Amino acid sequence: MRLFVKVVLSLIVVLVVTLAIAWDQYQKFMTTPLLLPEQGYVYTVTSGSNLQQISRDVHDAELTRLPAEYLRIYGRLTNKAHLIKAGQYRIEPQTTLPQLLDLLITGEVIQYAFTIVEGITAQQLIDMVANDERFTKTLMDTSLPAVMTALELPSNHGEGEFAPETYHFTSGTTDAQILSRAHSLMTITLEEAWKNKAENLPYKTPYEALIMASIIEKESGIAEERTQIAGVFVRRLEMGMRLQTDPTVIYGLGASFDGNLRRKDLTTDTTYNTYTRNGLPPTPIALPSKESIEAALHPQTGKSLFFVATGHEGRHIFSATLADHNKAVRQYQLKQ
Repeated sequence: MRLFVKVVLSLIVVLVVTLAIAWDQYQKFMTTPLLLPEQGYVYTVTSGSNLQQISRDVHDAELTRLPAEYLRIYGRLTNKAHLIKAGQYRIEPQTTLPQLLDLLITGEVIQYAFTIVEGITAQQLIDMVANDERFTKTLMDTSLPAVMTALELPSNHGEGEFAPETYHFTSGTTDAQILSRAHSLMTITLEEAWKNKAENLPYKTPYEALIMASIIEKESGIAEERTQIAGVFVRRLEMGMRLQTDPTVIYGLGASFDGNLRRKDLTTDTTYNTYTRNGLPPTPIALPSKESIEAALHPQTGKSLFFVATGHEGRHIFSATLADHNKAVRQYQLKQ
């Protein structure tokens, strides 16, 4: 009888000690922050990963001193293990293992930002994407024609056809996907603007309006000047005058342009030289903003046919006659 009592008491002691140890480990699991740097830690849950793999990754990365099995067991007991979503997550300091699991369940993955600046060319945009390590690369040939073919738009030239905007994306986004988004947004923007255009404009198609918008974009970064510049160019088209705009000439020169536009450049004929050819150039010359598209489709009425840069804050002086224009050129360009 005594032996039986001793055995029972021993078992009770062992059970109590075991429960005490288990409780202590549970409390540590629930409350101990992960060992993270001050800036936090970025962890990627790949497609197909399970909680066992994640538990091992966290332990192998020395983010916790607790056994790797704890997180897996906790996920099983709470029936959360199957709810994890793939993606890239930022783990903030003081995060515990249970909180980490909750984070991986929310699907609140890291959002990156990529900004397309108005006025750059389509090729410059493609080069930016190609050099951005955050995008998964799928485009082997990053020339503009090859990219348009990859985007299943082989009949499109591509210039001007990507919308300047800040795009948010997640890890795993490909170069082709971000370019497709920018192309789709430009298509929608142009279609909506075309529906609400002013009457009696000298454009036959939305694409011609896009060409004009790209010229406006390159001529001025001053918001209130865009409709004035649009008015000048629209009146010139209506009167059969040549646009005579430097940015189209520069675009036509391509890689040979060294930053200095010479008189011979203005007289050497290319398909983009609006000093030697009538009408609009064959394609846009840059990526225009939504504001420039609106200006092209809502030009300011008036009589001005000329404008010249003042050299101050990127602004221009507008003139209705050649005599007044020449006077402005002498004052602001020749300093006479």
